[in-house]
Amino acid sequence: MISQIELVCSSEGTTIRLKVTEAPVEGAERMDGGTGIGARLRTLRRDADLTQEQLAEAAGVSVDLIGKLERGDRPSARLSSLLKLATALDVDLSALAGKRPRLDHGEDASILAVRDTVLAPGVLPGITDEDSDAPRLTDLERTVRGAWLDYWGGRLSRLTTIVPGLLGEARMASHEYGPGAARSLAQAYQLAACLLVHLGKDDLAVMAAERAVNASMNGDDRLLWATMNGTWAWCVHHQGRLDAAERHALRVAEEIEPDFTRSPLPHLTVWGGLILTGLASAAAAERVNEVREYIGLARTGTGRFEGDRHDYEVSYGPSQVQTQACHAWTMLRKPDEALKAAKGVHRADLYGISYGRHLLDKASAHTDARHFQTAESVLAEAQGISAEWFRHQGPARALVGELVRESRRLTPGLRRLARMVDVER
Repeated sequence: MISQIELVCSSEGTTIRLKVTEAPVEGAERMDGGTGIGARLRTLRRDADLTQEQLAEAAGVSVDLIGKLERGDRPSARLSSLLKLATALDVDLSALAGKRPRLDHGEDASILAVRDTVLAPGVLPGITDEDSDAPRLTDLERTVRGAWLDYWGGRLSRLTTIVPGLLGEARMASHEYGPGAARSLAQAYQLAACLLVHLGKDDLAVMAAERAVNASMNGDDRLLWATMNGTWAWCVHHQGRLDAAERHALRVAEEIEPDFTRSPLPHLTVWGGLILTGLASAAAAERVNEVREYIGLARTGTGRFEGDRHDYEVSYGPSQVQTQACHAWTMLRKPDEALKAAKGVHRADLYGISYGRHLLDKASAHTDARHFQTAESVLAEAQGISAEWFRHQGPARALVGELVRESRRLTPGLRRLARMVDVER
């Protein structure tokens, strides 16, 4: 029986972790009611009026893989195979992998409010120039920065209420101040894009990122423009368009290629963020040799860094490179290399959810290495960073579900984690 299948994604990158189980272990129950990837794949295939053999031929995968997924006999599937199946079925990757938003209150209304604000041609409905004044730039910049701190702190529910109004104010400021408000408007759209990825709305996220790029063009900061293009590539990555994401990130990185010995450090930060986006896409596409090249290139750029930097809401430095290396090796199911990279990560260098996401990768590597007690401990540490953020993470649910299935007797700590992410025991 299929127990639970999750599409794992984060602001740091994308991971597919698909788990199935033949029968419940002692103290565990079926967790998804038959709504996992096998059931979705079978439904989508039948809706397309395809046999397993026809889908296998159209997707360029083995019929054995399709059969095992639909029966629940296959414990995992690589992103490359899922992308081929989704393309052959003419559906989004999220429709096959089951990526869903999970917020604690007013989910539909919150998503609609963010959507309507991103897609609106001007300011928020009901706010007009006649009865509302544009905020002062200093106040707007402070508000944008505060919203980003909420994001890095994992306060996603709060952001769904903040982002619509923030975008409205940033638009009014853009009308009033022109190029002077370009950075605030671009970063407000960028924040919306990142939030929408967490909500599982990847297409909308790409639209928000595109508006961020357009907003950055109204100013004269080329690094801001490059950053927004990096966000666009990251959102495209989450759509499963790995080649497009990688190519775009590299193209922009080449456009702003720095002098490693003389360029200002913020320049190196923005460039490094683009390289790490390319690394994530190469890892998701399972290109091991390119992953090694990206990691080496990313490390080269940190030669003048004493620690990690956070410029333009981009994080880059020795620890960030190691977190992304750990993520890449986890994606490639190389737990020894992932855990080796994790040793170079310094907690103080990373923002809250960046470190939390790293801990999920670390826990995944320990799980792959069958270090189940250590994986549980690492997950508990990640949950301690932000309980709200942790509850919304697909990787956390998938990992906790796997530990529950592997455990004959659940520890009190694992029971708490299972309750936190709604995994039935």
